[in-house]
Amino acid sequence: MKFTARIPVTAALLALLLITATGCNRLKARDQLTKGVQAFKNARYEEAVNHFQNSIALDPDYEDAKLYLATAYSYQVVPNLDTPENLAIAQKAMDGFNAVLAKNPNDLTALKQIASINRNIKKFDVAKEYEKKVIAIAPNDPEAYYTVGFVDWTLAYKNAITILAADGLTDQGDGNPKKSKGACQKLQAANTDLVNEGLQYLNKAVELNPTYDDAMQYLQLTYRRKADLECGDEAARKADMAQVDSWIQKAMGARKENELKKEKATQGGVSMQ
Repeated sequence: MKFTARIPVTAALLALLLITATGCNRLKARDQLTKGVQAFKNARYEEAVNHFQNSIALDPDYEDAKLYLATAYSYQVVPNLDTPENLAIAQKAMDGFNAVLAKNPNDLTALKQIASINRNIKKFDVAKEYEKKVIAIAPNDPEAYYTVGFVDWTLAYKNAITILAADGLTDQGDGNPKKSKGACQKLQAANTDLVNEGLQYLNKAVELNPTYDDAMQYLQLTYRRKADLECGDEAARKADMAQVDSWIQKAMGARKENELKKEKATQGGVSMQ
């Protein structure tokens, strides 16, 4: 009886020790997270990564640490750099954010970060896919609509430069009326869907944020790409260029309004004594 009586006592002691150790590890994990956040704020991203990794090792279920680790990796990704090292860091960041999405598919931070990383490594179609996932969850997010429009313009511009170069031309930004009929047909095939989608999403961004000057700037740029598609229709090309001028003026006005708001907000925060 004495022997059997010791069994539950020993088990209880082991459980207590385990709980104590677990609690201690969690405290250490949070300390590592705090140190990692501080390093991150000071742009010491490699140091931050080490702290966040330590935090996860101490508490494997610490979701905040996983999100911070992925974010620290994402800040080390150099845009438009195709080296194996840069792509490897990008993949580590995306792996981290995908781990977050595995538990919460609607995590907007993870979705936006994956979209951003894919833009930075020039995987534009994937970037658009993730921005559209953001829109499905947060349909009133103007930035997501703007980003889709930005990506569409980027792809359309790249297509235009390539096709015009093959035609012996450089882009004039006015519909390039001197291009050949063949070049115009190639532009229509390559850019019609991109231009239409870009205009749709950029207009939605401005609808949601009426002073979104960046979206207005890309609207005027996208209308330049639309002007490329008006094969032989001079009236349509001129109508597109009129839209270019209109959105340039709107963007200037919105920028001035935004700057004025910032000035007022700054002045409002100053105590005049």
